[in-house]
Amino acid sequence: MVGDYCSFSGEKTDMHSQRNSKNGLSCKMVLQAVGKVLRKSKTKPNGKKPPAEEKKQYLELEYTKIRVVDFDLKELVVLPREIDLNEWLASNTTTFFNLINLQYSTISEFCTGDTCQAMTACNTIYYWYDERGKKTKCTAPQYVDFVMSLCQKLVTDEEIFPTKYGKEFPNSFESLVKKICRYLFHVLAHLYWAHFKETVALDLQGHLNTLYAHFIVFVREFNLVDPKETCIMDDLSEVLCTPAPPPAPTPAPSAPASAPSPSAQNHVTER
Repeated sequence: MVGDYCSFSGEKTDMHSQRNSKNGLSCKMVLQAVGKVLRKSKTKPNGKKPPAEEKKQYLELEYTKIRVVDFDLKELVVLPREIDLNEWLASNTTTFFNLINLQYSTISEFCTGDTCQAMTACNTIYYWYDERGKKTKCTAPQYVDFVMSLCQKLVTDEEIFPTKYGKEFPNSFESLVKKICRYLFHVLAHLYWAHFKETVALDLQGHLNTLYAHFIVFVREFNLVDPKETCIMDDLSEVLCTPAPPPAPTPAPSAPASAPSPSAQNHVTER
């Protein structure tokens, strides 16, 4: 690159003639050019510094400490001894679908084709794949509509999520549950990334935090979502899925000092 800067004059002369030429580059100018190149090499190819990572409001302590419940969510997701695994997965998956759909509906008026032109979370853009496997980039509200429509179709299908006694679950049941959970995670990630300010304005961050933590603990318990999929939110998961420390015990009020007895007050020491 130094050679490129030294050939500005376009003349095929030696270095001695360049130093003596009125129009040639001086050594000082060459050094300045080299310094400029070196400074650029520490930045992007276009010479601009990379943008600073956007501060994640949802990681601030004043928001992460707000929960609806303060007990270990692990207790809620462990499979009870008397419950069939598929029944447990079906019940919880349906519940999460309804709760996440409800949570999204609270900010849906802010999630439009103009404000959210792509389904994003952190530095990830989610694309929708139709039944034929065709990849489509769509707006966030369109993507969420696709997710909720698909989930609604699956959880209400008696052949997939049977509700009648004696009805068997299909062999593909677990894979379909994993598909639903993966899509629902995308919606939760988008809520935090694009609409946390609106959630705070509605004073619903406690509900969102609890829902997210419960969902992550559940999918981890049964390996329903690939960790490579959820790693973009690992910083939040680490904070929210760690059981909150028990509140410090309130110190008992100290007993008031007893007043001296009248006899002690009137006692005079004789010398």
